[in-house]
Amino acid sequence: MSLQNNIMAEMKVAMKNKNKTTLEALRAIKAAILLAQTDTGAKKNLSEAEENKILQKLAKQRKESIEIFTKEHRSDLAEKEIAQLDVIEKFLPKQMSQEDLEKIINQTLSETGATSMKDMGKVMPVILAKTAGAADGKTISSILKSKLT
Repeated sequence: MSLQNNIMAEMKVAMKNKNKTTLEALRAIKAAILLAQTDTGAKKNLSEAEENKILQKLAKQRKESIEIFTKEHRSDLAEKEIAQLDVIEKFLPKQMSQEDLEKIINQTLSETGATSMKDMGKVMPVILAKTAGAADGKTISSILKSKLT
């Protein structure tokens, strides 16, 4: 079943249960997918990788909002974003463990021969391709920086 079909099914359940927060998150996902499908030059059906990219973008937006709301002592808004993030993360692929991620980073560093921060630009895309949405770019970046200094 495609992501869009899953979203529609979950929306029906959320409407029946009158779960407003879940419904808002699902509508945000649906809107982002429709927007991507209607972009100029876009094909009608998105690939799984493209769908994951959209979900990751939405999750990242929620995480940034949570961070800002927490700093500003707006726990009411932060809780709403946390609830939406939980819904979005249900549709994302299972995230890699720290250990598995470090193995991939070490392997990529040895393959590319990267040793300094100058090499980060050429190593990062390779790692992102290998993890295929199963790891957060921010986490990858922080681990990579600690290994390249």
